[in-house]
Amino acid sequence: MLGKKLQKAFNEQINQEFSSSYLYLSMAAYAESMNLPGFAHWLRLQTAEEKGHAMKLYKYVVERGGRVELQAIGQPPVDFKSPIALFEEVLKHERKISALINKLYETALEEKDYASQVLLHWFIEEQVEEEAAANEILETLKMAGEKGQALIMMDRQLARRGQG
Repeated sequence: MLGKKLQKAFNEQINQEFSSSYLYLSMAAYAESMNLPGFAHWLRLQTAEEKGHAMKLYKYVVERGGRVELQAIGQPPVDFKSPIALFEEVLKHERKISALINKLYETALEEKDYASQVLLHWFIEEQVEEEAAANEILETLKMAGEKGQALIMMDRQLARRGQG
């Protein structure tokens, strides 16, 4: 059985994951408007991944006898100054999610909920990967610049995400 404090914290994290999914979809729409289909593809896959994270938490709460209570999701930003600004926001957001997962893990430790700690360990490792991927793209964009052939090559590289 999931304790009330932990159930509340999981519900908040479910909201954050769905909000992340919505944010990345908005970012994908921005990339589409900038004629960057590869960036949009990468961000749409990120949208699906974040929704998957939310559903993994949802399923866990249900399996532990808890109740999922969905919360409102705010409107994400719709405009970004540039591809670099876009991925600065991606990295900033992933760092925020990492901090929230860490806080959730601390709650599981306080509650001595070992099953939740095991689940959250997976999320902690996932966040390390998420931050590293966002940082790599950001740093490559900074080196390549935001115009011309380098940006086109970067767009094509991002279009290959998920293709093996």
